[in-house]
Amino acid sequence: QVQVVESGGGLVQDGGSLRVSCAASGSTRRIVANGWYRQIPGKQRELVASSSGGSTNYAESVKGRFTLSAMNLQMDNLTPDDTAIYYCNIRTSDWGSYWGQGTQVTVTS
Repeated sequence: QVQVVESGGGLVQDGGSLRVSCAASGSTRRIVANGWYRQIPGKQRELVASSSGGSTNYAESVKGRFTLSAMNLQMDNLTPDDTAIYYCNIRTSDWGSYWGQGTQVTVTS
């Protein structure tokens, strides 16, 4: 089992920056991949960035603006379209997938 806790969301103006962090505890030795997803109420959760086996991938909408490093997501040049609840996901070698409770990111115009 892995416990996942996100932090660092908040309110920022258009063009601003935020950093959301992900902390994992429990069976962390089994972690093989991590990523960030976001969800707007009424819409499907979408992948923002993921890291596995030394490779990092980003959604087209955030490329060049977001950086995933050590399970933390640095978000620069934010726009109101980035407003969502952001979730950290951890995957383990025994096919486990764990989610945090989410952190709200709100970008005002």
